[in-house]
Amino acid sequence: MIASIEVKRLEHDNGYTFQVTVREGGETSHHRVVLRGADYERLASSKTSPETLVAESFRFLLAREPKEAILGSFDLSAIGRYFPEYTREIARLL
Repeated sequence: MIASIEVKRLEHDNGYTFQVTVREGGETSHHRVVLRGADYERLASSKTSPETLVAESFRFLLAREPKEAILGSFDLSAIGRYFPEYTREIARLL
């Protein structure tokens, strides 16, 4: 089943804060994600918008775990601590 991922930017100050809503199978989960400016540059090299980076990061996560297993609030850089292949894979996806 394909998930619908909605990314809404909440704040922008030395980085970004997003509200992410994931809808899948009639169920919805909500997540608050922080993306630091330095991490945005490192992961996306300004090739795409911060919102696209966050959405693709959620697609990466959903390919590996159910939406219920994704933390409710986290810094995007934390994904690499749980999934060492994240940095390589996100560069490929973008």
